[in-house]
Amino acid sequence: MQISVEGVVKSYAHVKAVKGMSFIVNEGEIFALLGPNGAGKSSLVRMLVGFTHADEGRIAVHLNDQEYGAIPNDELGYLPEDRGLYAEKTVSQNLLYFAALHGLDKSTAKERMDYWLERFELLDRKDQPLKSLSKGNQQKVQLVNAVLHQPKIVILDEPFSGLDPINQEKVVVFLAELKQQGMTVILSAHQMSMVEKLADRMLLMNHGEVVLYGSLNDIQQQIGVGAQLLVEFEELPKVETIAMALQNFEFSFNEHHLLEVNLASASQVNEALTQLLTLGHITKLESKKMDLHQLYLKAISDHQGAPDYVAA
Repeated sequence: MQISVEGVVKSYAHVKAVKGMSFIVNEGEIFALLGPNGAGKSSLVRMLVGFTHADEGRIAVHLNDQEYGAIPNDELGYLPEDRGLYAEKTVSQNLLYFAALHGLDKSTAKERMDYWLERFELLDRKDQPLKSLSKGNQQKVQLVNAVLHQPKIVILDEPFSGLDPINQEKVVVFLAELKQQGMTVILSAHQMSMVEKLADRMLLMNHGEVVLYGSLNDIQQQIGVGAQLLVEFEELPKVETIAMALQNFEFSFNEHHLLEVNLASASQVNEALTQLLTLGHITKLESKKMDLHQLYLKAISDHQGAPDYVAA
């Protein structure tokens, strides 16, 4: 299985939502679509599932020795942005109904339903109306519904929505198990810490364009920031003095008023340290890699041409 997107363009009226986008999703990987609201993620997903079609370019889904222009319905598990279960019906009525639509026999559907509901600690609530469940538990039922028929490709739009940290971790385990079962997962989410744990590769979009693409290591190299130095001085120098000494580096101050110096690679450490020592007595020095959240903020800021970047 492989999904190939080549030079895809999609416009609505006078708005170009997707601008010549190209990427590949490989079999059995967790692939993350990242970007701010309005980046074009939803437009891209609608084309992948066949709801809309590209104005230009090509989408090719290679599956079962055949090529399709979109993901076939019988091999697709989909958690849409607008949820679609029936609130008045019970959990089991919802799940068994949609399983039947996918051609699953009742016995198999019940077995799989009970397995996943037990994993999400919802088995004892399967005969309760969906509307009686909390928003987070309804979200977990939606996730079970997306995979009950064991599709080969799963697209999940904001799967962590409405979940507390404990249940977010349960979804991380859930998605890892889908990967172990051989499913390919395309994930759209804003929770960078969750994505960083899960994604094999990712595509960062902004204004319909590809900003960064690849593994976390690939993205770190593309953005030119391999690590950070976290520096505390006995007496903090003036910003103008720091800027003069660190002309070859980007820097910012975190919420604790510590200096963060961005390094493009490990080879810059000695140069940065030499310049930092000229600024005064250093009382604390740490090295760390930028996490996905920080890389995301920097990449979007750079793409939009923002004058300053402040790590969050």
